[in-house]
Amino acid sequence: MAVDAEDTVEDARDTYALDKSLRARLREALDAGDVAAIDALMEPLHPADIADLLEQVTSAEREDWLTHWSKGIDGEVLSELEEGLREEVLALLPDDQIAVAVRELDSDDVVDLLEDAGDDQAEVILDALEPADRAAVEAALSYPEDTAGRLMQREIVAVPEHWSVGEAIDYIRSQAGNLPEEFYHVILTDPRMKPTGYVMLGRLLATVRGVKLHDITEDSFRPIPASQPEEEVAYAFNQYHLITAPVVDDDGRLVGVITIDDAMIVLDMEAEEDILRLAGVNEESSLSDGVIETTRQRFPWLFVNLVTSIIASLVIAQFETALATIVALAVLMPIVASMGGNAGTQSLTVAVRAIATKDLTASNLMRVITREAGVGLINGAIFAVVMGIVGVVWFGTPLLGVVIGAAMVINLLVAGLAGILVPVVLDRLRIDPALASGAFVTTVTDIVGFFSFLGLAALVLL
Repeated sequence: MAVDAEDTVEDARDTYALDKSLRARLREALDAGDVAAIDALMEPLHPADIADLLEQVTSAEREDWLTHWSKGIDGEVLSELEEGLREEVLALLPDDQIAVAVRELDSDDVVDLLEDAGDDQAEVILDALEPADRAAVEAALSYPEDTAGRLMQREIVAVPEHWSVGEAIDYIRSQAGNLPEEFYHVILTDPRMKPTGYVMLGRLLATVRGVKLHDITEDSFRPIPASQPEEEVAYAFNQYHLITAPVVDDDGRLVGVITIDDAMIVLDMEAEEDILRLAGVNEESSLSDGVIETTRQRFPWLFVNLVTSIIASLVIAQFETALATIVALAVLMPIVASMGGNAGTQSLTVAVRAIATKDLTASNLMRVITREAGVGLINGAIFAVVMGIVGVVWFGTPLLGVVIGAAMVINLLVAGLAGILVPVVLDRLRIDPALASGAFVTTVTDIVGFFSFLGLAALVLL
């Protein structure tokens, strides 16, 4: 039965995975120059799956494939690609194909393409748009990067707030050729084009024609300033369970709309950036990067780690006499530092995530600090007993067990406190805690671990 359960889980994981033989079959078709076979392999794939396939192959295979695929890449595939790879793919496409692709996209997706395109490609993209669409895209580009103004789409379904359900339905039907590809709410505006509420599309269709729209608006209505940072926009969508949010300019007038799919992409990107930064990896890293580019991205934080390691080594150097006299110290010393580092990382990860989700605030900071201190003390006491016994059994020296036990308590307490305080302080200094906390916490736990263990050993055992 256990085996069957494992097989079921494995099947579930593979449900949305690409066919493992697809790349090999595509390679065979490319080698044979069989355009029909290439088209047949690509036709059933979703744009997201095509984007995944482009990300999995080498640069040479990508160029070969895009050259021989008769249908050619479309706008939806371009919008699914990672940013770094999108720039490379755009450089491989002829201008006429780029022009056709962008005409299929909403304004927010066109803005994404323009951010990754070179100057020549950007001009091709803009020239391919209808005058009204080009004006909308250029207006979005006037907002700073990573703000709601860049994230929003300009295609809006908005009607006067005094209209009835029937008037709204008739209007939507009359605009069938100009509606966004997907929309979830009808936004209500006053005579100055300021949004005053919205009605969910399902509720609109389920209500009799004579009812006024302002009588069936949703409580979740929450306008977003165009200048608001996109991570705050994503937080609002997640916190208040939004599906759509109107975007307003400095005067409160409706200029666009953000939908849940774009907000979730931002949330996903923010979570990915935090994970990469905690590991000291550039958030722009991807599997498609080459050796030199990946080396360049990782070198700075490896260098920082080297510097902090040297600092920890200088602490060890102060106890050369103790280490030379009692060899057991050199054997046990890494255990104390390692336990402190792991405990600090646990506390740090929780703190960084809580800061990102705005769960850690001034009102609950002291409670969280007290909790982490308590956890550090309890875990430290438990592992102190364990290592005390190990020290006695291994080396036959009871005092050595006492020393490592005391050092374990001290370092795990400090690790818990550092893991919560370092990211909080960095956040108050407007420094990204996910980016810089790891190096500081590791340095603190190494120095405290080495100093407490070797210092106590020098006092007690020598």
